[in-house]
Amino acid sequence: MEPFTLPGFVNAHSHAFQRALRGRTEGADFWGWRESMLDLAEGLSPEQVRSGYVQVYREMLAAGYTAVGEFHYLGLPEAHAAVEAAAEARIELVLLLAAYGRGGLERFRQESPAAYLEQLEAVRATGVRVGLAPHSVRACPRDWLEEVGRYAAAESLPLHVHADEQPREIEECLAEHGLRPIELLAETGCLGRHSTVVHATHANARELDLLAEAGARVCVCPTTEANLGDGFCPVEEIRERGIGICIGSDSNVRIDPLEELRELEGIARRRTGKRTCSPSRRSSAAGRTKGPRRWGSTAGPRSQSTSTILHWRGSRRATSTPRWSSAAARRCSVKSLAARSGPRKDP
Repeated sequence: MEPFTLPGFVNAHSHAFQRALRGRTEGADFWGWRESMLDLAEGLSPEQVRSGYVQVYREMLAAGYTAVGEFHYLGLPEAHAAVEAAAEARIELVLLLAAYGRGGLERFRQESPAAYLEQLEAVRATGVRVGLAPHSVRACPRDWLEEVGRYAAAESLPLHVHADEQPREIEECLAEHGLRPIELLAETGCLGRHSTVVHATHANARELDLLAEAGARVCVCPTTEANLGDGFCPVEEIRERGIGICIGSDSNVRIDPLEELRELEGIARRRTGKRTCSPSRRSSAAGRTKGPRRWGSTAGPRSQSTSTILHWRGSRRATSTPRWSSAAARRCSVKSLAARSGPRKDP
């Protein structure tokens, strides 16, 4: 069976250090898992980050990802280590440096929005592409969100933020602000065409309308959301509103863009009771173009010039025309990466 070729996939949301939790008993729910994650994060050194991230990024390349948005909150020296790891692995990186005003671990936090922006500019000054990443409405008070939102707009930088992943997060936001998380992001200037909301698992109709009105996008991470018991993202409601979707490996419990896309389609089918909820072209775009457009360009240099060569594992009629489908993605395997000339054409 002859292989077929797709442009390199884009991993729009990764916490590479969390791969070390793969296979562990990580707690009874998301909050129990979070305690295990915090225990792991507390002891990591820059050297451990560099060596561990090289392995993760190489696994991403082997799976067909050629670019990654690393949502980083382990500290500034560790941010530089992540950049070095990406260079060694030869994967394109956008460092999404997290703003963390409260909660979590001391190493996650900055003293003020100004201190956070100083860290961001220290990384940016080295020539690395960066994005602003207010971690969540849990980690960032309102004034932090307002300052980060203003800076992202003024500097034309991408902004990524976790929102509506867990019901408890929504309840706490309502108690503190009288608003749901995405409503708060809209009020504080964190929603726009440069914005990507990660998860939106429990977003309601009003919040999805706000995303559509702002031109923001959603990054869905189906394998992680399944592993953590987050719930089912309202994929069909997002698509009905014309909101762009990109994918991420997030906790890296699995690193497989085809599985993320297959799960994305599977979620939509389960929720609607219909088959083929997304044309193959739209599913492919979720894996290839929707992430980079929120990084300030259509694609990076390696993603433009690298293709993923796939081998079809299953049988098909000899007379049929090969047609890529996310629903059959597990029947494919990455054989190799191959350079090709010319820029990638976005759908």
